[in-house]
Amino acid sequence: MDAYRGFVMFLMAAEILHYGRISEALPDSSFWRFMDHHQSHVEWFGCTLHDLIQPSFSFLVGVALPYSIASRAAKNESFGVMFAQTLRRSLILILLGILLRSVGREQTNFTFEDTLTQIGLGYPFLFLLGFRPTRTVWIALVAILVGYWLAFVLYPLPGPGFSYEAVGVPADWPYHKTGLAAHFNKNSNLAWAFDTWFLNLFPRAKPFLFNGGGYATLSFIPTLGTMVLGLQAGRWLRAGLPYSEVLKRFLIAGVMGLATGWLLTITGISPSIKRIWTPGWVLFSGGWCFLLLSAFYYIIDVRQWRGWAFPLVVIGMNSIAIYCLVHLIDHFIIDTFKTHLGQTVFEQFGAYEPLASGGAALLVFWLILYWMYKKKLFIRV
Repeated sequence: MDAYRGFVMFLMAAEILHYGRISEALPDSSFWRFMDHHQSHVEWFGCTLHDLIQPSFSFLVGVALPYSIASRAAKNESFGVMFAQTLRRSLILILLGILLRSVGREQTNFTFEDTLTQIGLGYPFLFLLGFRPTRTVWIALVAILVGYWLAFVLYPLPGPGFSYEAVGVPADWPYHKTGLAAHFNKNSNLAWAFDTWFLNLFPRAKPFLFNGGGYATLSFIPTLGTMVLGLQAGRWLRAGLPYSEVLKRFLIAGVMGLATGWLLTITGISPSIKRIWTPGWVLFSGGWCFLLLSAFYYIIDVRQWRGWAFPLVVIGMNSIAIYCLVHLIDHFIIDTFKTHLGQTVFEQFGAYEPLASGGAALLVFWLILYWMYKKKLFIRV
C-alpha cells in the first residue's frame, strides 16, 4: 500500500515538471506530447494517468481501513472512541483542504471538491461500513451508484433559453451530449445546481455561479463508492488468503470494473466523467485501481522485489506531508535555488528547463520526507 500510495503522490508532485511546457518547446516530439497528455486531466470524458491520482488516493483510504480498525480494536478501543476519532479525522481533512485552497486568497475559499475534502466528507460513512458484513458493503456500493445516477437523470435538463456561456461552457463545446447522457453535461447538471445553492451559503467575495472545471461538492458521494471498493480490497488482503487467490480477485475485480465502466460510457447510460465522479467513472477508475494494486502486490509481496520501491515508500508513508509541501512551498523552493544560484541557473537546460527546476524541487521534497522517515515523523490525521 505504501509503495502504491507513494507512486500516486509522486505523480501528483511531478506536476511541477510541467511536461506541457516541454511539449510546447519541442512541438515535433511525440514523446513529450504523450507525457503531457498523461500529466493533464481530460476536459470531460475519458481518462489519463493523471486522472487516476485522486481515485487511487481515495481507493487506498478504503484499503487501509480494515488494518486501522483491527489495530485499534487490538488496543481495546471502544466503537465510540473510534468513531469520535473518525469524525475528528474527517473534520481535519475537510478543513485542511479548505486551508490549502485558500492560500494566496483574500478570504477563505469555501469549496469542497478537492481530494482531501471529498475524502473527509465521505470517511465517516466508510468507517461505519467497515463494521458491516461484506454483503452489506456490496449492497451499499450498489445503492450509492444507482442512487447517485438516478438523482442525476431525474434532474431536469436545461431549457432552450439556458446560457452555457454564463456558466463557463462554450455553446459549441464538443463534449455536449444529448439524450440520457445530457444529464451529465458540464455545469448544467444536478451537482452544479446544488453548488449554486450550497456554496453561496458561505461568505464569498462574489456569488458562486460555476466551477470552471465542472467539479462539484456532491462528488463525495460516489467518491465514497471508490473508497468502498478499496475497503473490500483491504478485506481481501487481510483475510489470510493465498497470494494466488488475492491476485485472482484483484484481477477479476479490475477487469469487471473496466468493462462495466466502458459499457456504461459507450451506451450513454453513465459516461465516465471524473470531474463529477459519475458511477461509470467509479467503476472504470476502480478497475484501474484494482489492477494497479495487483501489480504492486505481485511485485512487492509475492515476488519480494522491494528495494526499488523504497523511494516510493518514503513518499507513501507521509502522504499528507507531501500533499501539503506540494501545495505550499513548490515555487518557494525553485525561487530559493534561483536566489542563491542565479536567476538563470535553470535556463541553461533550454527546452528542458521545467524538468531541471521541477526535478530540483522534487529532490528537496523527497529529502525532507526521507529525513522525516529516518526520524519516524509521520503526519497522521
